[in-house]
Amino acid sequence: MRRVPLTQHLDPIVAIATAPGRGAVGIVRVSGRGVAPLAGALCGRALPPRQACYGPFRAADGQAIDQGLALWFPAPHSYTGEDVLELQAHGGPVVLQLLLARCLEAAAEPDAATGAARLPGLRLAQPGEFTQRAFLNDKLDLAQAEAVADLIEASTEAAARSAGRSLSGAFSHEVEALRQRIVRLRMLVEATLDFPEEEIDFLQRADAMGQLDAIDAALAAVQARARQGALLREGLQVVLAGQPNVGKSSLLNALAGAELAIVTAIPGTTRDKVSETIQIEGVPLHVIDTAGLRGADEASDEVERIGIARSWAAIAEADAVIFLHDLTRRGQPGYEAAEAAIAARLAEGGAARLLHVHNKADGVDTPTAATPPGEDGIVLSARTGAGLQALRQALLQRAGWQATSEGVFIARKRHVQALQRTAEHLGLARAQAAVGDAALDLFAEELRLAHDALGEITGAFTSDDLLGEIFGHFCIGK
Repeated sequence: MRRVPLTQHLDPIVAIATAPGRGAVGIVRVSGRGVAPLAGALCGRALPPRQACYGPFRAADGQAIDQGLALWFPAPHSYTGEDVLELQAHGGPVVLQLLLARCLEAAAEPDAATGAARLPGLRLAQPGEFTQRAFLNDKLDLAQAEAVADLIEASTEAAARSAGRSLSGAFSHEVEALRQRIVRLRMLVEATLDFPEEEIDFLQRADAMGQLDAIDAALAAVQARARQGALLREGLQVVLAGQPNVGKSSLLNALAGAELAIVTAIPGTTRDKVSETIQIEGVPLHVIDTAGLRGADEASDEVERIGIARSWAAIAEADAVIFLHDLTRRGQPGYEAAEAAIAARLAEGGAARLLHVHNKADGVDTPTAATPPGEDGIVLSARTGAGLQALRQALLQRAGWQATSEGVFIARKRHVQALQRTAEHLGLARAQAAVGDAALDLFAEELRLAHDALGEITGAFTSDDLLGEIFGHFCIGK
């Protein structure tokens, strides 16, 4: 696997590896080449490999900063593939800062045996730099490295399980299996291009179309699981929209199971966005309650005008929009005209993401009859909870979630996009195959591009800019 070298990764690094705040245990982690002298300076003795050793962590004057566990992992048998020292102390911020400062101080001190600095160049780690080094030293591929951050940030149990599968290599193995299939087909094509005098009908004899069919089927299966994994990671942005006092805040509270938004009979209570993340079958849904929309009428004041503008901005960015209707106000003067005006503007953003929900079913005698003819939607009561389960299932269906999520691995948008590009290049390769052996060179080029697109997922072909973007979003110390 080709790695793009980064000159900065040669420096030894140190960081607090646990989250900010107070806790029972905190960890300071050091990684680099030749870390053993630093371990001796802090612990007062040589440490056996991969064994937890209890004792004091020494300041420069020999006084104990704290008592704790020290673990020494000589390269290459460590998380980063370099020498790694981990100091597990009590989790107070002051203690950990003292240990961190002592590591930097001891690294610059002369070693008693050599007279040179114990660990020259030791510096504070950048976000994600430990995991970046694991990637650069072939301890993890790029998809596994990203899964480390996804596991830490998982907001649901299903997302954590999927991230764990990706971290164990399940996603990478499937991608690599696809790459190997493409490689085998490429080898046959390249061999034929190298010996054109043989006049072999390559496409028929190698069953190129049959091999492409098998690759397409395998790719489609990986794409389906990757889309599910991306949904688990990213979640779905859902906006509640509708006229004032149709029950948007009540519906948010009902979905969240808590009194998050103020609910009154006064129209326009919500003046700004109120958001909450809930989960349905393990899928995170980021639900946003917005200020009530008006039809052709102007807002009553400047504050409401700003709130409505923010509502439309949130709607523009949403994955799904719940257009809430009030069954108790059907037929009232001005209500239907405002509904039509709002519906027309919502439809401009794409009808596929729009879900009509008819609220306050408990306030009418025949809720179904009150629904406009031909208007698809869900009838519910945010106050009593009737119909909420149907709404939850409709949201999952709108998101494309499938209940059978076993085997789903966590995926990112860039993974899904890379798989899509792979499918597009395979489609172009199929088109060249239809031309016949005269287009073998173009057939081979499309296979190469498909192969490279898959390589971007695991990091076989990756730029420094992409690595910086990915690891820059990690927490410091990981």
